[in-house]
This record gives sequence, structure tokens and C-alpha cells, in this order.
Amino acid sequence: MSSQTLTYLFVTLSFVLYAAIAIWSRAGNTKDFYVANSGVGPVANGMATAADWMSAASFISLAGIIAFMGYSSSVYLIGWTGGYVILALMLAPYLRKFGKFTVPDFIATRYYSKKARMVAVIALIIVSFTYIAGQMRGVGIVFSHFLEVPINTGILIGMTIVFIYAVLGGMKGITYTQVAQYCIMIFAYLVPAIYISMMVTGSPIPQIGLGATVIGSEDSVLERLDSVLSDLGFQEYTATVRSKIDMAAITMALMLGTAGLPHVIVRFFTVPKVSDARKSAAYALLFIAILYTTAPAVGAFARLNFIDTVHNTPYKDAPNWIKQWEEVGLIAWVDKNNDGVMNYGPGKPFEGKLEFKGDDEGVLGERIVLNDVSSNQNEIYVDRDIMVLANPAIAGLPNWVIALVAAGGLAAALSTAAGLLLVISSAISHDLIRETFAAKISDRTELLLARIAAATAICIAGYLGINPPGFVAEVVALAFGLAASSLFPPIVLGIFTKRINDLGAITGMVIGLLTTSTYIFYYKFLNPNLNIQENWFFGISPEGFGIVGALINLLAAILVSMVTKPPNQNIHKLVDNIRLPN
Repeated sequence: MSSQTLTYLFVTLSFVLYAAIAIWSRAGNTKDFYVANSGVGPVANGMATAADWMSAASFISLAGIIAFMGYSSSVYLIGWTGGYVILALMLAPYLRKFGKFTVPDFIATRYYSKKARMVAVIALIIVSFTYIAGQMRGVGIVFSHFLEVPINTGILIGMTIVFIYAVLGGMKGITYTQVAQYCIMIFAYLVPAIYISMMVTGSPIPQIGLGATVIGSEDSVLERLDSVLSDLGFQEYTATVRSKIDMAAITMALMLGTAGLPHVIVRFFTVPKVSDARKSAAYALLFIAILYTTAPAVGAFARLNFIDTVHNTPYKDAPNWIKQWEEVGLIAWVDKNNDGVMNYGPGKPFEGKLEFKGDDEGVLGERIVLNDVSSNQNEIYVDRDIMVLANPAIAGLPNWVIALVAAGGLAAALSTAAGLLLVISSAISHDLIRETFAAKISDRTELLLARIAAATAICIAGYLGINPPGFVAEVVALAFGLAASSLFPPIVLGIFTKRINDLGAITGMVIGLLTTSTYIFYYKFLNPNLNIQENWFFGISPEGFGIVGALINLLAAILVSMVTKPPNQNIHKLVDNIRLPN
């Protein structure tokens, strides 16, 4: 059976499974919709949290970044996993004991302020939509290649699937759908990793294969990569292009961002007891570690196989997977010296960008390079987000493995997209409408508004997927910086201090969010040509500036609280109730 037929089969079966779970677990009230009636066991919740967490950034883009950045990409591995330790120790059990539906709920109650709730909602929406842009891009990439449809059409299909199980099932439907999605995506990630590890090193364990000797060579995988990349003019794989301060800043921003992400925090409201919140975090970290310890090996094998397959290969003899990815513009070849051979090296293959002249979607058809080609000798453009999806084809694995990876990639992107959409809808229906503007609406009306808000958010998310601001993992890293600089400080201060008041929390959130978003916008969009270490604040990149924003937030909150009226005794009792055992 062809890989295309198997892909359609696997993807269709997975979609039928998601829809069936959503119908079976249909939300009947707002508590079902927001927190699955707080009835999810810690193992299932840990698995669902892992699926919610292991988004398109983890499944699709992480190994691609590792493949092309080498050691420098370790910031993502350390930051994203380290954040769960902070979450498990400092936030999860206390927020579960608090017993509300949303992050803005906690901030509004702790600081006794509707204004604080409004600021928290705005921050939550900005963070969530920044994050979801990467997920929808991942959906489009998977659909465009494996189902041979235009990227825009793929995103619309993904939106429809998410609409069915997010809007219908709410948190209850999403939770059990994510359990199924975790099983699909981890199986889809491990199978090709084990295959390729055995092909390259003879070891069936990818984590061991990363340090093992390449078959037919005396060098280890990392030594071979260092040698091959140096010969081609690249920096060694085990070297870093980032400064130490930027590495530390990005790692800390990702850690604090993880602990401040609303769609992750809300998962700990779905368990029955406070102790289950800690257990859920431990299980989630275990399930995540399975993928995150495998990703470095996947990235290294992918880069090595890519170079062996592409460099110095006549284009007429190029494997089919290259021409398939060319059709959607995620790989391109420019024959600069007219020798018909693909030459791969450092630098951009052309100064402009790709355009496609063909169908109305601008995806299939004749490829055109805009502007003049660049002066370096590199002739190959490859989008790093395709490396995991293309890896089975690069290594020549069976068709069913290629189809399995397609289903896993879609599961990863859709699982996180659903969680984010639910957080956005609950912030609008619960925090903005019921708790701020229309307190007397019925539970049934609130549930209807939540579903309308989710449907609207899906449409906006689709637009962001069609017009993404960058690579999947890069976009997600920016979302973490925004979460670290806006939501994490008022949550942690609200739990561990009694002196911080509403004015301090509001000031901190506003200044932290504005500072970080301005820095990101200036260097990423307004002046991208200045996006180099010499121009950054203390050499800290936009991806790492969230830690600076978080420190500014903390400092502003403390200073303003110290010079204004302290919280009343009811707030002191609330903090004691959250912190102290019953």
C-alpha cells in the first residue's frame, strides 16, 4: 500500500477517534467545559498534559532546531522541561487548592480586583494567540505535504477537527482526546527514531545511539557531524553560536514561561485532589521526557542523513521526497553554477523569497526566486520545520512509518491548539463576560458563550496559521517570553507573599508585558536586520528577553506595593488557606 493511501487511512482513523471521544464526553455544564468537572485521574491528566505540552513545536520543530543549531538548541530542552519542576513545586498544588476555573480567576480573587482580572485576560489572550500561531502552521505543514493539499486548505481541515472536539467536548472532551493523541504522537516519534538509530549505529535505543559509533566508521555520531559540517564550512555541531548570557536568558525565560502558561496551569484544575496535582506534574514530566530525551538523537540523525542524501547529488537523481517538499516551498534548489548538482553549505541560497505560480492558493505550480541569488555557494534551502516529517523518507523507512509520523504530527499540533482555544474561550466567557460585565447570566448561557468564543478563536487561529510570523519553535519561544514577563510573577507573588497588592500586580503585569512585547516587536518585525547580538540589550535575544520582562514585573510589583496600601486581612487569610495544609 502506498504511503499516500496509508497516510489518508491513519489520519482519517485518528480523526474519527477524536470525534468519537468528543461525542462520548460531551460537556453538559460549565464545570465540565472548563475543568472536566475536576474528575480526571493523575495518570490520565499527566498524559493529557504531556500531549497539551508536546505541541507542534516539540514534535515537528524541536528536532529540526536541534538538527540545524546543535548545542545551542539545548536551551529549549532544558528550559521547557525545567519549567515543569517549577510548576510542580511552586504553582500546581496551590492553584488546585485554590479551586477556581482560570488563571485570571486566581489573579482577580487574590488581588481583589476586576482591573487585575482584565489585565490578566489581555495577557492570556496575547500569549495564547502567539502560541497558537505556531500550532496552526504545524497543521498546515503536515497537511500540505502528506495529504497533498494546499497549506491553507490543510489549516481549514485542522480548524474543523478542533472545532468538533473542543467546542463540543470542552475540557472534558479535550482531556480524553489528548490521552489518545499522546499515545499516537509518542508512538509516531519513537518508531522512526528506533529504526534510524539502528540503521546509523546499530543501537535500538536512540539516546544511546546519539553517542554510539556510526556503522562503517570509527567516529561517533557527534564526531561525524562535527567533521562533516566543518568540511562544508558550517560551525561544528557541538559548538554554540549563542553567548552564555543569551543561553541563560532563553533557558530561564522558557522555564518561567512554562510555569506561567495558562493552558498548562489549567490542567491542574481538572484533578480531584491537591495531591493529584503534584502527581499529575510528575507523570507529565515523565511522559514528556520520553520525547525530549529522544529529540537530540532524532535531530542529529536527520542532519547527518540530510547531508549524505543531498550534498553533491545530481538533481536529476534526487530522491522523491525532495521534489515533494519542493512543491510546497519548504525545500528549494537554485543551480548557481549550472552544473546540475546540488551543493549544500552555509548561507542563504538566495536573497529574496520563493513564490509559486500555479493555483489560486499560491502553493503548487512553478517555483520562482524573487530578487537576485546571494553570493555564497549554498544552493539548498530547507525549512527546519520539516526535518521530523521528512526524516522517515530521508532514511528510506517503510511507508507505514511515514504515514504514522503524519498522524503523530497532526495529533501534536491539534492537541495544543485545542487546549489554547479552550483557555481563550474560558477567559472571554467566564472572566470577561460572567465575572466582569454580566454576572447574572445563567450557567447555560455561559456555556453557549464559551462555545461561541471558542469558535471565534478558532477562526483567528486559522488566520495566524495562514500568516505565521516565523518557524514553529521560534514563535512558541516568544509566547513563553510573554508568559514569563506577564503572568508568572503575579501568580508566584500571589501565592508566596501577602504584601503584594492589586496596584503592584497590575503595574507589574502591564510594564512586564509592554516591555517584552515592544522588544520582540522591534527586533523581530520592525528592525529584523538589527536582530544580532551586538544590538541586543546585554546580548539577550528576543527569545530570551522574557526573563528581563519578568524581573521588571517583579520589581515594579514589589516597589508599587511597598508605597501603597497593603492588602486587607481577608487576602492574608486567603494566602494562608492556599499555602497551609488543612
